[in-house]
Amino acid sequence: MEIAANQSIQPDGDVAHQEGADAHEHDGIGRPDIVIFLMVGVAAAVSWARIVPPVKGIDVLAVTAVLAGGYPVYREALQNLFARRMTMELSMTIALIAALAIREFTTALFILFFVLGAEILEHLTVDRGRRAIRDLLSLLPKSALIKRNGEIHEVPVHAVRAGDVVVIRPAAEIPVDGVVVHGHSTVDQSSITGESKPVEKVPGAAVFAGTTNHAGALDVRTARVGRDTIFGKIIDAVEKAEHSRAPIQKLADRLAGWLVYFALASAALTFAVTGNLRSTIAVVIVAGACGIAAGTPLAVLGAIGRAAKGGAIVKGGRYMEALGTIDTVILDKTGTLTFGEPYVTALVPCPGIDPLDLLRIAAIAERPSEHPLSKAILKEAGRLGLPVSDSESFEYIPGRGVRSVWKGDETLVGNAALLSGVPGLESALGGLSEDSADVLVSHRGRLMGAIRTDDVLRPEAVEAIARIRAMGLDTILLTGDRRTVAEKVARELGVENWEAELLPEDKLRRVRELIQAGKRVVMIGDGINDAPALAEATVGIAMGSGTDLARHSAGVLLLGNDLVDAADLLNTARRCRRIILFNFSGTLAVDAAGVLLAGMGILTPLMAAIVHVSSELAFILNSARLVPAFGWKRGQ
Repeated sequence: MEIAANQSIQPDGDVAHQEGADAHEHDGIGRPDIVIFLMVGVAAAVSWARIVPPVKGIDVLAVTAVLAGGYPVYREALQNLFARRMTMELSMTIALIAALAIREFTTALFILFFVLGAEILEHLTVDRGRRAIRDLLSLLPKSALIKRNGEIHEVPVHAVRAGDVVVIRPAAEIPVDGVVVHGHSTVDQSSITGESKPVEKVPGAAVFAGTTNHAGALDVRTARVGRDTIFGKIIDAVEKAEHSRAPIQKLADRLAGWLVYFALASAALTFAVTGNLRSTIAVVIVAGACGIAAGTPLAVLGAIGRAAKGGAIVKGGRYMEALGTIDTVILDKTGTLTFGEPYVTALVPCPGIDPLDLLRIAAIAERPSEHPLSKAILKEAGRLGLPVSDSESFEYIPGRGVRSVWKGDETLVGNAALLSGVPGLESALGGLSEDSADVLVSHRGRLMGAIRTDDVLRPEAVEAIARIRAMGLDTILLTGDRRTVAEKVARELGVENWEAELLPEDKLRRVRELIQAGKRVVMIGDGINDAPALAEATVGIAMGSGTDLARHSAGVLLLGNDLVDAADLLNTARRCRRIILFNFSGTLAVDAAGVLLAGMGILTPLMAAIVHVSSELAFILNSARLVPAFGWKRGQ
């Protein structure tokens, strides 16, 4: 019994095609399948109770029910035979025909009843996993409110264009990816990033389609819509991943074929030794690889769906399989372990100056600037809710800072060279630590103090690295930054192996050396300089905020830039591999024992069918533990 992934999922605003795809899903279970299953069950009960007398020793009702009800099994067996694939449908067809030939009519009905029931349960289980992914579509609104020519218009989501300002009302779903340009609110973005708490949104903050606004109103400048949104890419990537086949899944297919050959050879040997047709048929029935053939793709699908709900998009089953074998994790620093942009880390006012006044004056002066340090100052002012008005004049002085006039008074924000004419600058600088003097601020000819900025560690980085190391994985930090900075970050994270001042080719060389040494390497990065190493690694994991080149080079995309998602993904992949290997060994053990007992005449054909189906269901349910709909919590 095979599971195919041939349904289409459309992540953009118009989902009408999806409904059509669901209605015509080739691989799903429909009403006719249920009716056939129930009719075979009734026929089995009637045959067992001998309600309908046989005609010349033949149970006509049973034969009719087996031939008609088993049509789906026979059709698939014939298709596989023409394609030169040895599958369990073929062995089941042989068993059913043989059972009828020796007039085991009731046994044939019960075998078919169990097989059809198992197939229905198998498909329902897979569909449940797929629905967990498709349910994400319901999070995306069909319309949006946009500001055009000073008025607010409601338009379909697919009519929104990049650059449009979308109005997000309180408690509304966000329909686009974009940046907040006005307003203050909190947003529940657990559907994208997996964060358990709402995230504060102020001007300059990014928001994602498919997330939920809370109490405040927001104006969002659209960056991406439809399939281009992070939300759309989740659905698109998971759909593609469902179609891909992991190497371990191909191994399962091969093993299933060999087990069918084993069953037929064992049956031939049994008949040659015993001459007993009942025992021979029981051998064919009991030996099955359905637990492997069905359980493996279900486990991979479940793992991919679980990863997607946790904020990590795996681009194919082969990447999920490879992640389960990883023993080394290489980490980039800037943009991966850190935010990759400056943040205000401290306000150092001169005596008698309020720290908030220091920040407010600097923000007013920096407001027209596009410099990264200016953005850091404005972002901090927005976070603290400080009023920032427009200055009367603004001048950017390259390499030094900015000069502005506000309410007739001059403000200087920049380095010591810019403020060299400020009285008492040298003595004031002596009272500040050297590290604090990143941005100096003077107003009305008086030094107000300094604003400390730095690229800071992501808050989840320490926890993520601790989880990765707890799995027994080696961690290595590779960065192009200075040695002092790399050493500080490595020490904070507890990473013992680190290298600094590396060029892109140096990172690539290091990844190749590890792989040549027999290591299975994950590379986590975000920049253009990481792309070669991401592509060379066993599996590359790119941060969602990274460059397009990095995202395309990697096999996994972290949507919320949360490194804990990477740790959870590695844990999920390892669980997936353990489940698949357990199914392998369990199927082999059950088949070996079943063939032996059936060959000895201990298992009748009916008992063999019960053993076969019971083991198959056990392995399918074991794989189904990975499916998100079965209730695992994120991070487990």
